Amino acid sequence: MAGASGLIGGALVRSLVADGHEVVRLVRRAPRSADEVRWDPERKYVDVAGLAGCDAVVNLAGANVGSRRWTEAYKARLRSGRVLGTAALAEAMASLDKPPRVFVNGSAIGYYGETGERAVDESAPPGEGFLPSLVVDWEGAAAPAREAGVRTVFPRTGLVVARQGGAWGRLFPLFKAGLGGHMGDGRQYWSFVSLHDEVAAIRHLIDTDGLSGPFNVTAPQPLTNREITEVMGRVLHRPTLFAVPAPVLRTVLGEMAGDVLGSARVLPKRLLESGFTFAFPDIEGAIRAAVDSGGGGPAAAR
Repeated sequence: MAGASGLIGGALVRSLVADGHEVVRLVRRAPRSADEVRWDPERKYVDVAGLAGCDAVVNLAGANVGSRRWTEAYKARLRSGRVLGTAALAEAMASLDKPPRVFVNGSAIGYYGETGERAVDESAPPGEGFLPSLVVDWEGAAAPAREAGVRTVFPRTGLVVARQGGAWGRLFPLFKAGLGGHMGDGRQYWSFVSLHDEVAAIRHLIDTDGLSGPFNVTAPQPLTNREITEVMGRVLHRPTLFAVPAPVLRTVLGEMAGDVLGSARVLPKRLLESGFTFAFPDIEGAIRAAVDSGGGGPAAAR
């Protein structure tokens, strides 16, 4: 697994280990134990021998999209880590005499760009702008694995509801301090997923033979930012009076403000059709799960 130290990767590792799976972590430094394998995504290097015998490869690596302002240098880092890292893993798998049976390569609903009030599923074309073009190239970089016969799956993840990291990790402290409020006019749709369901969905994609291609990993009913804000306030017993005007967000966040103010109404059509059941399909349940237990949950393996 690449990205094992991240929010989703860490939860997935815990779930796998709890189920008795052996997880081999891809690390950028010198390995310190037998369950670590050296790789360097930007240089497209993977210690191929470390992948031998693995049943599945999961790639969740990549610099955080929302961690800082999108300068040209940071956008280049976002692209290189995802595209080159995916290509390195795909080519490494393709070079094995017996490649893994499945490659789960993390992706994002940023593929669809701005959708407004229009609901989209996996049949929709990519949107326009930096994120859609990044996701197209990111998924395209997995081609060597697919061409080598490895079942290749792209979980297009939405906004993960968790206390420990990601966008929601920054929202919880604000709301608990009574400083929460909607962003812009609050009409933009946010397609969310609980961390529990994110991990369970990745496991489902790993374990279910025949599933390949993109799968939206988002709860079945996206809500507007204003609706989510109201639920956050109710669950945390805090007022939600402090709206953040769109011009302020654009000044502070630059181009990244489009991701916060933009509307992505994304539906998990293929995931539901594949038989997956959400434990927390509504936003209140997802927020309460994050508050009560940190949002962790179940989750493939050697």
